Amino acid sequence: MEALIRVSDTLKSFRETRLSALRSPTEFFDHHRISRPADLNQATSRISYNTRYFSGNYGLIVALLAVYALLTNPLLLLSLGFLIGGFAAINKFGADPLQVGEHVVTQKSLYTGLFVIGIPLLLYASPLGTFFWLVGASSVLILGHATIMEPGIESEYTGVQDAV
Repeated sequence: MEALIRVSDTLKSFRETRLSALRSPTEFFDHHRISRPADLNQATSRISYNTRYFSGNYGLIVALLAVYALLTNPLLLLSLGFLIGGFAAINKFGADPLQVGEHVVTQKSLYTGLFVIGIPLLLYASPLGTFFWLVGASSVLILGHATIMEPGIESEYTGVQDAV
């Protein structure tokens, strides 16, 4: 019961912090604010401002790309499901030793079997390639968007609020 309350509190705090930072799609895709930065300093300042301003949207982009990467790599999805499901099953059902013929199957031997099968399967599914694809794709999308989007008029007043 206490774990359910903790999960509920975690979801509530996630909703309050991250989902409240989501900007509307009309603001995120405002084609009137798209322009090429004049120089590297302007591009850097746009990236700095827009990554803070659109942080919720960028987090959603990374999450959607991660789901896409898992769905397009079924072997990785299968190996992660095998390992996570194996851990859950061993923790739930494998706490007591089990006598099978002349052999005693302990929780330690179940974990060993899970690792012997799951780790090579996971390594064959190329999780590092998927991770680096995710980092590269999200970096290109986020930095590209942050560079070409002009900051809104509210960005002019951020220094005024800090000074007061």
